Amino acid sequence: CKIDYSIKFVYIFKYQMLESIKEFLRVIGEIRYIVPLLRYKWPDPDDNASLAHSFEQSVEKYKNKDFIFFEDETWTYSEINNTANILAHKLIEDGISHGDKVILFMENRPSYVSTILALNKIGAIGVLINTSLKGEPLIHCINSSNSKKCIFGAELSGSLEGVLSSINITAKSDIYWVQDLPNGNCPEWATDINKILDLSKTDNLSETNNVTAKDIAFYIFTSGTTGVPKAALFPNVKIVASSTNITRGGYRMNSEDCLYNCLPLYHSTGMMLGLCACIHVGASTFIKRKFSASSFWKEVKKYNTTAFIYVGELCRYLSLQDPVDEEKDNPITKMVGNGLRPDLWDCFRNRFCVERICEIYGASEGNGFFMNLLNKDQTIGMTNNKIELLEYDIGENKLKKDIDGNFIRVKENQPGLALVEIGPNAIFNGYTDKKASDEKIFRNVFNDGDSWFNTGDILKTMDVGFALGRKHYQFVDRVGDTFRWKSENVSTNEVAEILNLFNQVNMANVYGVKIPKSEGRAGMVAFNCELKEFKWSDFSKFVAEKLPKYAQPIFIRIIKELETTGTFKLKKNDLREEAYHLDKIKGDQIYIKKPGNSSYEVLDKSYYDIIMSGEAGF
Repeated sequence: CKIDYSIKFVYIFKYQMLESIKEFLRVIGEIRYIVPLLRYKWPDPDDNASLAHSFEQSVEKYKNKDFIFFEDETWTYSEINNTANILAHKLIEDGISHGDKVILFMENRPSYVSTILALNKIGAIGVLINTSLKGEPLIHCINSSNSKKCIFGAELSGSLEGVLSSINITAKSDIYWVQDLPNGNCPEWATDINKILDLSKTDNLSETNNVTAKDIAFYIFTSGTTGVPKAALFPNVKIVASSTNITRGGYRMNSEDCLYNCLPLYHSTGMMLGLCACIHVGASTFIKRKFSASSFWKEVKKYNTTAFIYVGELCRYLSLQDPVDEEKDNPITKMVGNGLRPDLWDCFRNRFCVERICEIYGASEGNGFFMNLLNKDQTIGMTNNKIELLEYDIGENKLKKDIDGNFIRVKENQPGLALVEIGPNAIFNGYTDKKASDEKIFRNVFNDGDSWFNTGDILKTMDVGFALGRKHYQFVDRVGDTFRWKSENVSTNEVAEILNLFNQVNMANVYGVKIPKSEGRAGMVAFNCELKEFKWSDFSKFVAEKLPKYAQPIFIRIIKELETTGTFKLKKNDLREEAYHLDKIKGDQIYIKKPGNSSYEVLDKSYYDIIMSGEAGF
């Protein structure tokens, strides 16, 4: 018996040693990719480094190479460059110059790509508007940007027409309509851009020589933690540096690759880590208006996409699909993105045979960036930034302090609010709104004069084995009043303000709740009303008209009385905990908008059980 156990011990010891040696050698092999990144020098502010310069360099090298695959269209680098130049010349003729802002409101398609490139060639700023917005949020984004022109897609004519009387761009000559389907007609209040272009002006612009690294390339709106959407600033230097880091350290991509990109280009993930990364190395990309799990693997095979830019929600949808023939021997070998939860990691590693999963982390407006350079499992990787994880009181929604009034660092592998130190190598560009920018900064945290960016997220360190002596981190959750649903940040204050406009809602308390087998949190609202007189049909119509789909509450709780703090802030903690759970709620009625339905109905026990089983299809 002793001999038998000794043999087993030796066998296990040898196996573990062998695996450790293999992991050691694998990580050492990663160094050849990491060293160039550590040596990488960001462009000087006055350098001619921009998205436009990167693109023109790729055009010079790969002009006849396929750049964009979209529906039944294929565009080469040269064709997109010509299209961008034609538009840029027209914009200059119409008064757009370096530093001017121009609204871009369009779904993913080749015209979106050529438009953003045209603006960057001039040195103008593309104001990228979320295509889901309508009503007041859309008005705010347009008016707060102080833009001179608006370029919009025919597919969004209805949304824009609905706010025409409230936006500060009113002249027909300043609103450009871009055709989508061949049979579309330009509305009378807009100008058909195709009819006024000079198709002979395909030469590169001399104005591009004046575009520098410090120039702002575009605004990307983020909900933040409170209030209306805020425009985060994206200078060219951030685009060039991010593209370098993500192609070398993330994808390990080159001109032979093709990227599957179904993320909206108005978001930093789809734009910077997707489109701009491809441009940087001269790769091809398949772009799609919206994600479809049922067609995903067919398109992967059809366009031979070797890389994939993801968010966690997409990965969950794919993992819940029944196996299909196309997923076998698929060409995807690498994927970069954020939000891939630990329970899905092995599915992509094993079921879909993805060799490299590079989870990244960083807010659109943030000054810090994490990357899973070493291809470790279930981690957002490491960072060059100086960060601190501090103890956070979820209930009070604030950082904890010790008896001496000092902030408290968390212990290893324990969750804490992540702060990133602001400095020369970690610049916080912030928002166009200075007050909003200041609210994201903690000052004098450890030393007089220091300043730290508040990520608003809970992270923790984790043990990943041999990792070149660098700490690795894992995302835990978001804090505060913002939750994430359908790849979008939802501001509870903003949603509540809109719901309060409905004449039968006196005070809406909005929060996010977990749904089994769904990423992020679904919207839920609690309010008091006269239930017997409540007009559910009118309310459902109001929600659909006033809120983008991702911000529309899934659950409604009709509550007897809303509790407030001593400073009259609505309490959310108990409501979040009780959520829609029928066994925890006493005396209140819960309503639900089921997937595919347009109206709310009472949540009964049978459907509640379907939700908890994860089979509701959210």
